[in-house]
Amino acid sequence: MGITGTLSSDQLDSFNSQGYLVIESFANPEDIESMMKRMNKLLDDFDYTNVSVFSTKNQRKVTDDYFYQSAENISFFFEEKAFGDDGSLKQPKQLSINKVGHALHELDPVFKGFSSSEKCSGLLLSLGYKKPVIIQSMYIFKQPGIGGEVVPHQDNSFLYTEPTTCTGMWLALEDATLLNGCLWAIPGSHKNGLVRRFLRGENGVYFDQPSPSYDQKDFVPIEVKAGSMVLIHGDLIHQSFENQSLKSRHAYSWHVVDTDGCKWAPEN
Repeated sequence: MGITGTLSSDQLDSFNSQGYLVIESFANPEDIESMMKRMNKLLDDFDYTNVSVFSTKNQRKVTDDYFYQSAENISFFFEEKAFGDDGSLKQPKQLSINKVGHALHELDPVFKGFSSSEKCSGLLLSLGYKKPVIIQSMYIFKQPGIGGEVVPHQDNSFLYTEPTTCTGMWLALEDATLLNGCLWAIPGSHKNGLVRRFLRGENGVYFDQPSPSYDQKDFVPIEVKAGSMVLIHGDLIHQSFENQSLKSRHAYSWHVVDTDGCKWAPEN
C-alpha cells in the first residue's frame, strides 16, 4: 500500500489559515529517546578544536568554510556565550552546543529513519508535495541560560525555490515553554508573501532587503509538549527568544522543498 496523506481537512484549514500547525504526540517516547541518545553519542565523539559559533544576529559569521561545508556534513556549532575571554569553554561541550547540522537526515541512520518515515511523508503528501526533498536538518539544543535568540525570519528567505515551496518540520524532543525559548509566530503572516531573501554573491552573503520591524504584540507563543510536531509554512514569520531557564529545549528540525515543477535558486 502506498503512502497516504495523514492530515485532516480541519488540520489543513488551520495550517492554511495560520501558517503553522501543531500535531501533538507525533513522535513516541521511543523515537525521542533514540534521537537524543544518538545525539549524545555524536557529541561524545566530537573534537571541538575546529569550532564555529552560530548566530542569527551576525550573518557575517556564516561565511566561514565550516558553515558552507556543513550542508553535506554533520557539523557542530557553539553558542555565542559558550566561550570565555580566553577562548576556552565555560562549561562542558554538551552544554555549549547551539546546534548540529545540516545533513543529519542524509548521513545518520537514526535521524534519516525518522525524517524519511512514512509518518513524515504522509504530512508532505497532505500538503500537496509531489517530489519532496529534505534540504537541511538540524538538532537544536537551546541550552539552559545561554541558548541564543533566533530573530524573526521566514524560511523561504534562505531556502528559496521558484515558486516557493519550503515547509519547516520542527519536532520537540523536550517540552518547549515560555521560559526555555519556545517558538513564537505571527499567525497568518505567511499570506503576505516573502519579505526578503538571503543571497550568496561574489563578496559573500547578504540580505537583499533590510529587516522589517515587527510589533511583538503580533506574535503568539507556540508552547508544545515533547513529541509534538510543528509544521511551519515557508513564509511564516517566526522566532524564538533566549533560554533564560535552567532547562534545555531540544528539538529536531528539517526543511523540505518540492522538486516537481519548482526550481532551486543557485544563489541560495
